[in-house]
Amino acid sequence: MFRSRLAALACSVAALGLLVTGCGNSDGGGSAAGKDTGKVTFWSFVKGSDKVAAAFNRTHPGIKVSFESMPSGQEYYSKLTNAVRAGTVPDVAVVEYPQLPQFATQGMLESLPGSLGSLVRTDFPASVQRLVQLGGSTWGVPRDAAPLMLYYRKDFFADHKISVPTTWDQYRDMTQQVKKADPKARGGVFYTDDPSLFTGLAWQAGARWFGTDKDAWKVSLDDAASRKVADFWGDLARKDLVSSLSSLDPFWTSVQQSRTVAYVCASWCAGSQQATVADQAGKWSVAPVPTWDGKPASAMYGGSSFVIPKGAGNSAAAAEFIKWITTDPQGMKAWVSGGTSSMFPADPKLVPVTKAAFPTTYFGGQDVYAVAGASYDAVKPGWTWGPDMGTTNTAIVDQLPKVAEGKANLFDVLKGAQQDTAKDIRHRGMKLTP
Repeated sequence: MFRSRLAALACSVAALGLLVTGCGNSDGGGSAAGKDTGKVTFWSFVKGSDKVAAAFNRTHPGIKVSFESMPSGQEYYSKLTNAVRAGTVPDVAVVEYPQLPQFATQGMLESLPGSLGSLVRTDFPASVQRLVQLGGSTWGVPRDAAPLMLYYRKDFFADHKISVPTTWDQYRDMTQQVKKADPKARGGVFYTDDPSLFTGLAWQAGARWFGTDKDAWKVSLDDAASRKVADFWGDLARKDLVSSLSSLDPFWTSVQQSRTVAYVCASWCAGSQQATVADQAGKWSVAPVPTWDGKPASAMYGGSSFVIPKGAGNSAAAAEFIKWITTDPQGMKAWVSGGTSSMFPADPKLVPVTKAAFPTTYFGGQDVYAVAGASYDAVKPGWTWGPDMGTTNTAIVDQLPKVAEGKANLFDVLKGAQQDTAKDIRHRGMKLTP
């Protein structure tokens, strides 16, 4: 099931390879010349990265990994882009799947050496491989998948006799009940600085924002499924049934202050939750994400790979570090044993390792990996990432504060993003269907 679901995620990179040429050499050439020893600089915003670097250093005396914590989102990708241009890149960096095609086609990444290319081909399902392969080269090693889940305060729900929603209609009812029970509390969040969750919810509803027709791109941000999701969440935000917040500190502060008692996130939020709001241990549970018809359906909210940026100073040692943190069981344990990461590995053989290592006390002994696994099995097939998600995301996120204030319609924002994206595809010399 893992392989069949990931096939849907791989479409973007496979299709993009048909449209972009000159991306680099095939695996085997690589750029990782030199000895796999020395210092490695590691940039990441992923929870647990510091623990992983420390664990690697304890077991690999010939390589010294220096970890640098990074901001997440567009701020990080701008920083990485500027570092490539300035020649001040780290040796290892994290890049999420939606952004990988853009970085690869713009020449910002090293084509991974034969050892890592072979690793991707042997250790990951074919569908996962295509998420990081482009133009005959491998550009990153997959780390995790990120299926959607619903997080909720079970004590609040029990005290106020609120049922856990299984459909989006029930979810709306739940947000009304939460606000009535506590006028300061909300049963969801509308993020004003990041469209990624909304994208995942559109995907879950059956949207198909991008596709290919022979050698041309298709763009459809304004399809019927997207409109349904946009109207639903825009209405929740306008009626103040969910909180309109930034995805970083303001959100977690709202959780800490019991102003957010339910929210939709991915599997990785389990670790973030217990690391950030430790004093609410035992009060939270996870459930499948609500669906439109009550039948299981899910999507991805995130997912990342590790890359060697163009111009890295020690790519040979970087390759050894990447291999350990993505495929070694000890590396997997290092990600989750500290409790700050609840990654769902892209290599299906490693899911039992992370499940066994992840603490269960915070969620009252609940098996959060079982919920994540079921959600992953329900991921909707057919989704494709676009050739420049930076343009698409910017066009949306610039208008989200206005949507939250009731000054803009979310579906109109999607239509504007459709126009901006189509213009960008043509500007980059790619074909676009009429």
